Amino acid sequence: MTHASWWRGAVIYEIYPRSFSDSDGDGVGDLQGIIDRLDYVASLGVDAIWIAPFFKSPMADFGYDVSDYRDVDPMFGTMADFERLLAKAHRLGLKVIIDHVLSHTSSEHAWFRESRASRDNPKADWYVWADPRPDGTPPNNWLSIFGGVAWKWEPRRGQYYLHNFLSSQPDLNFHNAEVRAAVLDNLRFWLDKGIDGLRLDAVNFCFHDRELRSNPPKPREARTTRGFSADNPYAYQYHHFDKTQPQNLAFLSELRALLDRYPGTAALGEVSSEDSLATIAEYTSGQRLHMAYSFELLSDDATAAHLRATVETLERQLGDGWACWAFSNHDVHRVVTRWGGPQPLPQMASQLLALLCSLRGSVCIYQGEELGLPEAELPFDALRDPYGIAFWPNFKGRDGCRTPMPWNDGAHGGFSSVAPWLPLAKEHRDLCVSRQESGPDSTLNNFRSFLRWRREHPVLVSGAIRFLDVPEPVVAFVRGEGADRMLAAFNLSSHRVELELAELAPYRQIASAGVFQGELQGQHLSLPPHAVVFAAV
Repeated sequence: MTHASWWRGAVIYEIYPRSFSDSDGDGVGDLQGIIDRLDYVASLGVDAIWIAPFFKSPMADFGYDVSDYRDVDPMFGTMADFERLLAKAHRLGLKVIIDHVLSHTSSEHAWFRESRASRDNPKADWYVWADPRPDGTPPNNWLSIFGGVAWKWEPRRGQYYLHNFLSSQPDLNFHNAEVRAAVLDNLRFWLDKGIDGLRLDAVNFCFHDRELRSNPPKPREARTTRGFSADNPYAYQYHHFDKTQPQNLAFLSELRALLDRYPGTAALGEVSSEDSLATIAEYTSGQRLHMAYSFELLSDDATAAHLRATVETLERQLGDGWACWAFSNHDVHRVVTRWGGPQPLPQMASQLLALLCSLRGSVCIYQGEELGLPEAELPFDALRDPYGIAFWPNFKGRDGCRTPMPWNDGAHGGFSSVAPWLPLAKEHRDLCVSRQESGPDSTLNNFRSFLRWRREHPVLVSGAIRFLDVPEPVVAFVRGEGADRMLAAFNLSSHRVELELAELAPYRQIASAGVFQGELQGQHLSLPPHAVVFAAV
C-alpha cells in the first residue's frame, strides 16, 4: 500500500474514551488515559485508532451531542492533551481517526441557541424548522431512532425542529450552503492539526426531504431491528424522506475535495439506510468517501449464509468503492454474546477476529474485542444510556458494550482508582489484559499473532474475494486470483463439521497463527468447533 492508500485493508482499533482508561481518578476515561495505553494498542499490530467523540458536550448522548466542535471537553482533558496523543500515536506508527458528528449538534451549541431565538436571525435557517399542521401537530410522521416523534416544539419561534435522535440533538439544515461551509470548516480545523482520518457518524442523515413528505408505512414482515429495539416504532416506516437524500452525494464530493488537500487522509462513513449496502457502494464510488460500514454484520444473524450474502451483495455493487467491516462497536451488543450466546467456547473470539480480518475491506475492532469480552449484564439502576432506559426491559441499550476496559483483575480493573461511570463487569475480570498477557494461547496474544501472520500474506489485505459453495455452518472463500490465491474456511458452530469438496483439492493447508486450526487433506475438510483452515495453491 502507498502512503495515500494506507486505509485499504487497514485494521482500525476503536477507542471509546469514557471507558478506555481514567488517568485523573474521576471515574471517566480521558485523553491522557489513551496516551498512557497507546503502547498497548500499538503492540496489537493494528494500523490506526478511531477515537469516539471527545469534543465539548453536555453528554446527553455521551459526546455525540456536540456543543463545540473545536474544543476538548474538560472531562477528557485539553487540546494540548490531544496534540500529545496525536504526536505519540504517530511516533508509534498509528494513524489517528477522529469521530465527527455531521448531521446534528447539541441543543446547547451556539448555532442552535441563535437559530431558535427568532425566525429572522442570521442562523434562523441553519436547522430544520417547520410550521405545525393546522391542528398543531408536527408537520409529518417522521420518527426518532430513540423513540417517539422526531419533532420538538420550540415556543420562541412557534415552530417544530427536527431531531432524528434525542430532542437535544437538533438536525442541521444541509440545504443551507452556509451550514455545509461551516461543517467543512470544522473538519479543516482538525485536519490542520494533522489527523489522518475522519469517522463520519450517521453520514446519510445530513439532508432531509425539502417537501417534508411523510414516510410510507412498512409492513410487519419487512421490519428489521438491527441496532434498535424490536418494539421501536422507527421500524414501522420506510425511511425514504428523512435521510439518504440524493443531495448528499454532492456534499460528499465537497468533503472528499477537502480531504484531497490533505494527502494521506481518509474518511470512514457510518451508513444506516433502507438498503445500506447499496448506499455504501454509492457513497464510496468515485470521489466521495474512502470507505464505509453498515450494521449488516452488527446484527444477531450469526449464520454463514447471512455473512456470505452480505459480503457478496456489496461486492456486486461496489465497483471502485471500498468496504469496512465490523462485528462489534459502541452501539451494539458484543459479538461473542450476540453470536455465541451466554457461554461461547473460548476459541470463538479468536476465530471471529481472524474471520473479520480475512474479509475484503478495511476492519474496525472495538476495544476489548481483542480480549474476547462478552456483553456485560447491568441492572436497570446502573444504566446511563437514554436509549436503554427508554426501552427497558425489552431492549437494554448500549451500556453493556461500553463498560470499562479491564486492564487488571483489581477492584476497578486498572481502569480507574475510583468507582467508574459504569460498573466494571465481573465476567470481564478473568479476561483482563494483565492475565491474558501471560497466556500464550489467550485471545489477546492470538490476535497479535494473527495480525503479524496477516501482514506476511498481503493477499488477505488487498486480494479479491470469492465464496465457495459449502453447507451451513461453514463459511469458506478464496482471496486473490491466479497463482496468488488463499483459501480460508471457518466453522461457525460449536460442533465438528466434516465435508468433501472437489474445489478444495488444488489447495494445501498452510500453518496459520492465532487460531484453532482444522485440517485439510485433498478434498476433505475437517473442522472442529470454531476451527479455521487457511490453504494456498
